[in-house]
Amino acid sequence: MNDVKSSSEDLEILEQLNNDYVQSDQFNDVKRFSEFLAEDFISQTPGATRNRAEFLEYIAKPRPFKDLAVHDVKVRILSDVALIHGRATYNVLADGSEQEALYTDTYQKRGGTWVCVSACAIAPGT
Repeated sequence: MNDVKSSSEDLEILEQLNNDYVQSDQFNDVKRFSEFLAEDFISQTPGATRNRAEFLEYIAKPRPFKDLAVHDVKVRILSDVALIHGRATYNVLADGSEQEALYTDTYQKRGGTWVCVSACAIAPGT
């Protein structure tokens, strides 16, 4: 980014999108996801690769966890692409255990708007 103000604004937008992603995941908010996922979005978790429609269908199902929180979030803006790296913790409903996942979400600025084009999580049991 050539403009510090733009970078600062983009950083704020991306941080909010990361928060929206987490909240939408925890609370089955398919509507909010559909607002910022790119049409060509792909999600990867151990054992599953999902396109946008498959991911939204997956999110609509009851979540197998609660208390989802993110830590160590780092946003890297690389021109019109941004990577968000983080660590998530959550409690598994089935057995009450606390789990941890690492994630990287990729956003691209398309037509002046940041959209999530890819999400990858390394997590047990996902």
